[in-house]
Amino acid sequence: MRLGWDMGYWSSAPHPFLDEGTREADRLSLHSIWAAESYGSDSLTSLAWLGSRTTGPALGAACTQMAARTPIAVAMAAMTTDHLPDGRFILGLGSSGPQVVEG
Repeated sequence: MRLGWDMGYWSSAPHPFLDEGTREADRLSLHSIWAAESYGSDSLTSLAWLGSRTTGPALGAACTQMAARTPIAVAMAAMTTDHLPDGRFILGLGSSGPQVVEG
């Protein structure tokens, strides 16, 4: 079994335990840290920041909303997000729902 931390997504402010949770996930050698996106923050920027503050956990996007960016933009951002933390990035893709896409 692999354990990870799903920090979810936020709209107007970061997760309240972002710094503390990130340090604890790294200290506990969790397998992964996951970020999502919806109306507010995007997952890729959050994961790039997390990669600069951790050394072990994989960094997963759950899920990257395809309606918000072109396929090439997703590929370039995913490649950069993977290179920065030395290959620890996991790309999750999704279509989201009409409330988010049309909103």
